[in-house]
Amino acid sequence: MEQEEISHRFDAVETKLAFLEDFLGRLQEQVLERNSVSDRLVSEQAAVKEKLLQVAAELEEIPNRKPPHY
Repeated sequence: MEQEEISHRFDAVETKLAFLEDFLGRLQEQVLERNSVSDRLVSEQAAVKEKLLQVAAELEEIPNRKPPHY
């Protein structure tokens, strides 16, 4: 192989590597963002579940209460 062809192939490899590095950086940002969203959703789901259990417990107590006019 002549020096010019080797240089051209080396430039092509460097270009591909630069694109891969950029892709991995953007992919990592997306993964971190998705993890953040997922953590927030898990937290919100736990809060909704807790509130639902609280409301359900309050509804169970209603039949055992005396009406206000007694």
